[in-house]
Amino acid sequence: MTEITDLSALDLSGRIADGRLDAVTVMTAFLDRIAALNPHLNAIVSLRPRDELLDQARQADRTPRKGWLHGLPIAVKDLAAVKGLRTTWGSPIFADHVPAADDLVVARMRAAGAIFIGKSNTPEWGLGSHSVNAVFGATRNPYDLGRSAGGSSGGAAAALAARLVPVADGSDMMGSLRNPAAFCNVYGFRPSWGLVPGDPVGDSFVTTLTTAGPMARSPRDLAHLLTTLAGPHPAVPFGRESRDFGAALDGDVAGTRIGWLGDWGGAYPCEDGILSLCEAALARFEDLGCRIVRLPPPFPAERLWHSWTTLRAFLNAGARRALYDDPDKRALMKPEARWEIEQGLALSAAQIHEASTIRSEWYRRAARLFEDVDAVALPSAQVWPFPVDWRWPETVGGRPADTYHRWMEIVVPVSLAGLPCLSVPVGFGGNDLPMGMQLAGSTGSDAAILNLGQAWHVATDWPARRKPRLPLPPHAEADAPRQL
Repeated sequence: MTEITDLSALDLSGRIADGRLDAVTVMTAFLDRIAALNPHLNAIVSLRPRDELLDQARQADRTPRKGWLHGLPIAVKDLAAVKGLRTTWGSPIFADHVPAADDLVVARMRAAGAIFIGKSNTPEWGLGSHSVNAVFGATRNPYDLGRSAGGSSGGAAAALAARLVPVADGSDMMGSLRNPAAFCNVYGFRPSWGLVPGDPVGDSFVTTLTTAGPMARSPRDLAHLLTTLAGPHPAVPFGRESRDFGAALDGDVAGTRIGWLGDWGGAYPCEDGILSLCEAALARFEDLGCRIVRLPPPFPAERLWHSWTTLRAFLNAGARRALYDDPDKRALMKPEARWEIEQGLALSAAQIHEASTIRSEWYRRAARLFEDVDAVALPSAQVWPFPVDWRWPETVGGRPADTYHRWMEIVVPVSLAGLPCLSVPVGFGGNDLPMGMQLAGSTGSDAAILNLGQAWHVATDWPARRKPRLPLPPHAEADAPRQL
C-alpha cells in the first residue's frame, strides 16, 4: 500500500476533495514523518506546534474548499514572509522576526487553501547554494546525511525528497531552484522572469534577476503550483499572464530539438561523471523522439560572469545597505554577505551600465539561439553534493574557486537572461549521489519546458524509483504514517 506521504500533491488534493482522505489525517501523517526524520535532516525550521496545525486541519475539513492546496501542509522557504510565523531569512539579525503580513506568493498559496506548518531552511539571505546559517544550522541531504542538500532552496528540496511535504515553493537567483533539486533528486522550475511577480515594495524596475517558483517530485505538481503562484500584480511592472500550466502537459515531445551545451566548451568545469550522466539522459530523450543538437558556446563565459557578478553585487548592496551601515548588524552578517555588499558599494555607474549592456547582448543572442533549437540543456551543477561541513567547494573540476559561488557558474546563462528552466533528475553517479540537468527555453516557453519534463518523468520517475534510505529512530516504525 502507498503511504500518505508518498502521494503526489495532486493525488492528495483529489482525495481530500472527494472525501477519501481528510485534512486531519493528511496533517497527522506528515507531522509524524517530520517528527521521525526532520531531526536528521534539519530541512524544516520554525515548525508550528502540532496541536495548532491539527486544529487548522480540522477547520479545513469543516469549511468550503478554497483551492487545490486546501488542507495540504506547506513549509514556506525562509526567504518569504508568512504572517504570524517566524521568518528569519537565515540571518541572526532577524532570528526572532515575526511578519505582520504575507508576501505575495505566500498570500496566493494561502488563498488556495495551504496550511503553513513552518519554514524550509535556507542560507543567510539566500547567498550561496548550501543551506546553512547561524540561526538553524545546516540542512543535510536525504541521500547522504554527510552531504549538502544544496541551496538556497535546500530545505525545500530535502523536505520534498524525504516526503516531509507534498510540494514546495522556492526562489532562484543563481540556481536556487535548480541546484538543490539536482542534489536531492526532485524537480525545480525557474519560471520566465516576470511570470511570478515579486512583492510591490522597494525597487521593482532594476531587480530583475530573482524569481520565485515551484519545486515538486513531479512536473504535474510543479505545473499546478506554478499556476497558483503566477500572474501579474497591478503594482508590479513587467508582469506576464498566467495560464493553466497543468492542462498543457500532454507529454508529446516528438520532434523537439534540444541543444546540448555541456560544459560550455570547457568554460564550466564539471566533476567526473556529471557530463556523462547528462549525456545518457539526452540519449533517453532521443528515445522519446527528441533530436539532440550539439552546440558550441554561444557567448563568452567570462563576459557573462563579469556581468553577473557586477549586477549581483549591485543588487545585494542596494537591498542590504542599511543593515551593513549599522556596525552591530554588520558584525552579524556572514562574510559572503559583507563581501557582496562591499563589492557592490565600490561599483561605478559606468560599470553597472556595462554589465547591463552585456546582459542585453546575451539576451539577444539567446533569442537567436532558440530559432534553431526548442530547448538547451546543461548540467544543473558542476559538482556533486559536497560535505555538509564545507562552506563551499574550493575547487571546481580541479580548478581553484576564486569566489564562494564560482562552483555554480553553470546556472548563470539562464539566470542572466531570465529564461524558463527546469532541473530534471537524471539519476545517480558511481558515488551513489544524485544529479540533475537544466532544460531551458525561450522567454515565455514555460509550458513547453514543463511538458518536456513531463515526458521525461513518465519515462523515468527518478523521485519514486530511487527514494532516500533514511535512518529512523527505534520508535519510528510504531509511529509510521497510516497506509492506504
